[in-house]
Amino acid sequence: MFNYTRFEKARIIGARALQIAMGAPVLIDVPEGLTPLDVALLEFEKGVIPITVVRPES
Repeated sequence: MFNYTRFEKARIIGARALQIAMGAPVLIDVPEGLTPLDVALLEFEKGVIPITVVRPES
């Protein structure tokens, strides 16, 4: 897993939470009653979110 900046982490989790809220399938087993944000945080911690970060070369 990469070392994401706090801004990248927020963007990834926010984008994934929106996907889940709009009906995207959840990629891990989670208990009922969690919010899409909670599910996105769990997916991020397990490293299964299918989102990549492209950084400009400097």
